[in-house]
Parts: sequence; structure tokens; C-alpha cells
Amino acid sequence: MRALAEEAQKKRRAVQVRLLLAAVALVLLAGGLFAWRQAQNTLYPRRYTVEVEHWAAEYELDPLLLYAFVRTESSFNAKAESSAGARGLMQMTEDTFDWIKSRIARTEAVVYEDLYDADTAIRFGACFLSLCLQRYHGDVGTAAAAYHSGWTTVDNLLQDEQYSADGKTLTEFPYRQMNHYVNKITQCYQKYQKLYA
Repeated sequence: MRALAEEAQKKRRAVQVRLLLAAVALVLLAGGLFAWRQAQNTLYPRRYTVEVEHWAAEYELDPLLLYAFVRTESSFNAKAESSAGARGLMQMTEDTFDWIKSRIARTEAVVYEDLYDADTAIRFGACFLSLCLQRYHGDVGTAAAAYHSGWTTVDNLLQDEQYSADGKTLTEFPYRQMNHYVNKITQCYQKYQKLYA
């Protein structure tokens, strides 16, 4: 009888130990998932939220796509400037700035230097991105190629059946830098959607 009682007590202890180990494993797993999520949020932040949310709404863009462009273009550095002279959060060239200004800010005293201001940079970049998406039927990859390489380049590629099946969107991005840029934008956008959608 005593042996049976001792055996039952051992089994209860074994079950208790297993339950305790399972609880510890769950706590560690939850902590690890939380740490992973925090790391992802740090790698894919949402900065300049007021500006991004405002201009995304104004130009009917997904704010997460706008965040992906800002992260890819400047890593959220408002003072960023490329070797080609593109500047600000969305890395706009002076020619593109002047063209967008003629469309949305003709009478305003805004100048190219103002692209170092977050609101101006996001406003002009969001407008240009919106125009690219409209022109290329909402296709993010083709719009990203146009944002990076210009409409003329994309329009020429669309005429080649090797790169476009329908003449409206690109299925391939033949230039190394363009291809790299489009992949970065689309992957970054997917990350933002996974984290924040």
C-alpha cells in the first residue's frame, strides 16, 4: 500500500515538474516573441506619423506604403542627400521637385531646400508616388520603378513584351539598380503590412 502511495506521489511530482517546465517554456517563448516583435518594430519604424498619415490620406495612399518608401529612400533621415543631389526623406531630385511644385504648390514660396523639412518632403513624395501609382494602374512594383528611374524609362520598358505582358505594368525590371530598388520597396512594404496591418 505504502509503495502505491509513494508511486502516486512520484507521478504527481513528475506531472507538477512537467507543468512547471511547460509554464516556464511558455513564458520564455512569449518573451522571445515580444523581443522579436520589438526588434522588427525598431527595424521597420513608423516615424513622422503625423506627416505620413496626413499626406497618405490626402493622396489616397496606404500609409504603410509611404513608410516603406521613406525607410527605403532615407532611413527616416530628414537631412539625407544622395550623390545625385536627391534630398530629404523621400529623396527627390530638383527636377522632380520643380515639376511637382508646378502641380501642387505653384503660388507657394516653397523651394528645393525645403525638402529637408519632413512635412514638405513627405507631401511632395506622396504626391509623386500617388501619380506613379495612378499612371501604372496601382501596381506597386511598376510605380516604384517609375519613382526610382522615371516615367520615360518605365514607359519605354512597357513597350517591350519581354518586360511587360500587358503594356501597363512591368513583370521584369531589367536594370540592376531598378530591380534592386523595386525588390527593396516591395519587401519593405510586405514587412510593414505584416507588422502593422
